[in-house]
Amino acid sequence: MVPPEVMIRIAGLRVLYGTFAAVDGLDLDIRRGELFGLLGPNGAGKSTTIRVLIGQRRPSAGAVSVDGLDVVREWAEIKPRFGYVPDRENHFEEFSGRKNLEFFGELYAVPRLRVEEALSMVELDEVAHLPVKGYSLGMRKKLLLARALLHEPKVLYLDEPTANLDIRSADVVHGILRERVKRGGTVVMTTHDMDEVEKICDRVGIVCRGKLVALDSPLALKQQHTERKVDVIATGGARLVYDMDNAQQRAELGALIATGGAASVRTREFDFHATFLKLTGLAFE
Repeated sequence: MVPPEVMIRIAGLRVLYGTFAAVDGLDLDIRRGELFGLLGPNGAGKSTTIRVLIGQRRPSAGAVSVDGLDVVREWAEIKPRFGYVPDRENHFEEFSGRKNLEFFGELYAVPRLRVEEALSMVELDEVAHLPVKGYSLGMRKKLLLARALLHEPKVLYLDEPTANLDIRSADVVHGILRERVKRGGTVVMTTHDMDEVEKICDRVGIVCRGKLVALDSPLALKQQHTERKVDVIATGGARLVYDMDNAQQRAELGALIATGGAASVRTREFDFHATFLKLTGLAFE
């Protein structure tokens, strides 16, 4: 029995490509009303996991449920409950942005008014009449998000949701995602933007070689796994490093600062890239 607070349950998931296990015994619960970041180096298994969740790949072993429904046996009931923003667009180029949304809206019997709401939400209402072939990369990405939100899904899956977006548009997307979870929706996203992870994710799961290697809030993961060190440039030009977990070195750093001997001080403890590297042994590319 899946607890009511769990929207997505992944239990012992294995996905094989021939003899290669892209996902190898993954166990993960994602809660209702949570913005969850699924991270990992290339080939870690995160995209394959998403493919299972959206019905593009059947599990080789294990079980996956969404809203208490099995993704294999009860797929027809699950499909209307989620929206998906892929990393590669698949718009109808000759259609206008509005026509693209109207076409997909008909699949879910979405009223035309909802199309206009979705366009306004992603700030595309003023260009909705133009053919998509003339849209910028950022506009195309926002149109994908509008399409995924048309039928007000309970769950939203996003692959690199702010890639190719300017700062203003990225903030708009972040606001939309946070509003979704505030209203009880569940958002699962992959991203290579560590600042984005820290800014909007409630929890993060890091996968490597098909297995879950860490699960917690971004802040907790950093505090648990990143070295707490301080880099100092002394007034004489010497470069020094102090370990904040060492009482003697903390005292030495305090004395150096108190006597004016430090020209520059920079902390390392809040570095998510270092945390990721430590957990996976691989750079985040």
